[in-house]
Amino acid sequence: MSNTSRHRPIGVWRVSAPYTKPMTFLRAGLLTAVSDFAFATVVTIFLFNSTFMRLWQGVASVPLGREALDGGARTMWIGLGLHVCVAFWWSGVFLFGVMRLEAVRRVLLSRFGMLKVAAVYGPFVWLAMSLVVIPLFTQRPPSVTLRWWVQFIGHVPFVALPMTWTARKAAAMSSLRGSGSAHSERAEDK
Repeated sequence: MSNTSRHRPIGVWRVSAPYTKPMTFLRAGLLTAVSDFAFATVVTIFLFNSTFMRLWQGVASVPLGREALDGGARTMWIGLGLHVCVAFWWSGVFLFGVMRLEAVRRVLLSRFGMLKVAAVYGPFVWLAMSLVVIPLFTQRPPSVTLRWWVQFIGHVPFVALPMTWTARKAAAMSSLRGSGSAHSERAEDK
């Protein structure tokens, strides 16, 4: 028994939120990166008749400038790396920020909760990226076209849903394990 657990009042124990654990963050970031990667690639190639390389060079062109569109494989890889970083950023914002709100946790655990939360968080992410982050780099306002709306809607299932699924799964797994561990921690305090 550690010093800190001896000084806690009886019946009070520290429970680490399951959605703030490193493996939950890693899982959410990777699932989001892979899901959005697949969505963006398929939409770009089959709906907008562009290429894989051009898509990811386009991502790199946001911070690097239009020259990245002619940068070959190097800027394509930079774009892919940026994509992964952004997926982890928004996963972190969700898991370590948004999930602190009791109302969000309550909705997430309700029927269709993952979809309800994703239906708000996905568009929020796209609005923040397309109306604030990207224009700050490019110094151009967004063009609200069909492509913009496809991204707006696609951010629900392909960006936010992997995050909400991961958070809900972590909470469910924790509650399955939680009753035993919380009981044992409380017993240590007696």
